[in-house]
Amino acid sequence: MATIAYHPRPIDPVALKELRDTDDAGRPPAPYTDPEGGDPLRCCLRPIAPGEHVALVSYAPLRRWAADTGATPGAYDEQGPVFIHAEDEDCAGPAPDGEGYPFARPAALRTLRRYNAEGRIIGGRLFEIPEDTTAGFDTALAEAFADPEVALVHVRAVEYGCFHFEVRRP
Repeated sequence: MATIAYHPRPIDPVALKELRDTDDAGRPPAPYTDPEGGDPLRCCLRPIAPGEHVALVSYAPLRRWAADTGATPGAYDEQGPVFIHAEDEDCAGPAPDGEGYPFARPAALRTLRRYNAEGRIIGGRLFEIPEDTTAGFDTALAEAFADPEVALVHVRAVEYGCFHFEVRRP
């Protein structure tokens, strides 16, 4: 597998700790043991393994980025469901090898939403993941960051609109 040019960011450890107490919709999580696995974990950017203890929580990635940067996304602030490990000790974070993009299944459709430094959407792209997933993502992200106004890109699933990961300007 090829080394990637951009770095997908998992949910920040501080945010994870908060989400394990109260999610971004103000609800406590309802942890459970997943018997089948397969859904995407946003804390460590890999699929859930059968038998892992996880929680489905509401997460507002742009809101959290804006709080750190002083951006004001206004109506572009949105929240949606993400899977995370239910306990800190269950999550080792993403693999440190830097190879491949998470949840990159050839032929799957993604949207790459581009945001400026104020947190406003300034473009997007429908992206069908090619067989060479790494080269495909590298090209699509290079295209996004070729616009100097782009501060970050959110990669989302088309089917459900789920947030998969964020890439910030290199």
